[in-house]
Amino acid sequence: MVTRRDFLAGTGIAALSLTAGLRPSPTQAKDLPASGGSLSWGVETEPSTLNPHLNGQAKAKLILRNAYETLLARTPDGGYLPWLAKSCSVSEDGKTYTFTLRDDVTFSDGEKLDAAAVALTKLKEPTYSGSISAGHVSHVSEAIAVDSYTVVLKLNDVYSPFLDGAAGIEILSPKSFSSSQLKSGGPDIAGTGPFILDRYIKGQEIRFKKNPGYNWAPENAGHQGPAYLDEVIYRFLPESAVRTGALTSGQVHVIEGIAGNDAALFKDNPDFTYQSAINTGTPYTLFLNVTAGPTTDVRVRKAVLAAVDVERVIASVYRGERKRAWGILTPADTDFYDKSIEGRYGFDTGLANRLLDEAGWTARDAEGFRRKDGKRLTIEIVQSQATLRDQRDILLQAVQAQARQNAGIDLALQYVDAGTYANRQKDGQYGIIPNSTTTQENGVTIYFHYLPRAKGGSINYSRTEAPEISAWLAEAASTLDARKRFEIYAELQRFALLDQALGLPLYVPDDQIGASIAVNGVGFRPFKRLPENAYDIWLQQPA
Repeated sequence: MVTRRDFLAGTGIAALSLTAGLRPSPTQAKDLPASGGSLSWGVETEPSTLNPHLNGQAKAKLILRNAYETLLARTPDGGYLPWLAKSCSVSEDGKTYTFTLRDDVTFSDGEKLDAAAVALTKLKEPTYSGSISAGHVSHVSEAIAVDSYTVVLKLNDVYSPFLDGAAGIEILSPKSFSSSQLKSGGPDIAGTGPFILDRYIKGQEIRFKKNPGYNWAPENAGHQGPAYLDEVIYRFLPESAVRTGALTSGQVHVIEGIAGNDAALFKDNPDFTYQSAINTGTPYTLFLNVTAGPTTDVRVRKAVLAAVDVERVIASVYRGERKRAWGILTPADTDFYDKSIEGRYGFDTGLANRLLDEAGWTARDAEGFRRKDGKRLTIEIVQSQATLRDQRDILLQAVQAQARQNAGIDLALQYVDAGTYANRQKDGQYGIIPNSTTTQENGVTIYFHYLPRAKGGSINYSRTEAPEISAWLAEAASTLDARKRFEIYAELQRFALLDQALGLPLYVPDDQIGASIAVNGVGFRPFKRLPENAYDIWLQQPA
């Protein structure tokens, strides 16, 4: 098996070997798996679109992964396995990637998977997907269908995160791109997955039926052939208490997104199973805008970081069920997480108040908020409703209270719809945007967060254009040496958090699954650690 670290250890690589790595089975049953039945799963987040290319919600991947698949699968350590591609080779200079596809894969619309379907042509169009076109595929100079089952992708330059991104893009049937459903997603948007979209009732549920011809699962799947279940139904239950009640009362078989207060209901309960896993990607972080309002002053930004007792807030909100964050990546990112950042900054009311005094915010109003030049020290936090999950509203209120009590900072909370959020993000009219990302690309999310927006930083919420950061990212992207990249990212992290205070990491995103004891095979994706689709799940039949 080739791990990511092996692959990135040097540039003199002629081919990437793909071999099996077994996925650990989260549940083991004494009986053989039973086919048939319908599973009901209560989920926290309704997809903003059913097109996997356009949906940026990590929580929605649980649903969409039933119907859409990628070229390569991942192992727990970040290695690669064959999936829709049965092999991949990389040129000696690191600029040419050749994928050889399976010849037995069929889309749910009846079309055969071939090289034309993975040539990435549509993905390079900014009008289709701005984030994808500005990301990995922006480095592709040419995509060549050598024959029906061979695709060659040539890069403009060495881009070390390329395989992580390109191999993880969901493959759609070419017919899908001419469908009127392309933007919203629907039955006409065909994938190769073990389930086929059957019905979607907005605000209520989405149903998938078994793909009877499915027979191309990766080698680390729990079985081969069609899914065990005939049907899986995802019910949209945004309130944690409602999801918990639905599971305990038998209205659903499985739920995800379990509040810290509710975890005890399922832990060590013989009627249920409970699992949790931290995600790869970036922590839930308050990104401070360096281009507008009080946060243009680095002293104010550093004061925000020092004014909040993050440890206490996380313990209070999540009751020990979430981990406090420190870095620009989560600890699940084993290649590039730099543990040395832990404890290097943090809660210090004396420092926070001293910095604000130095910045001229010395006056106080009747409510205790700091003022300067007749204006209150107000920093607006703009939170998208689409990612307001996992008790984040309560978390932000706790942070708000800490900033006021400890330093006289007014953090004004604004919860906005998708359109307003996109406009505010584009125009830079905010003080703070909170965000986390759960990607399968170790380290590559740093580029999205810290590159200038014009150069691919699609979620650069701090709006930094620091030349030091751009230089580090360019250097890291140009080397396939993982150890060198680690050193570069560590230096960038110290600059971003300690020197410039571009963000305040709060907690490490964590997914939880609670299930009836009758549910077998439910678990997490091996590397990304998001809840897996329903392919390996089967229901224990009554005696």
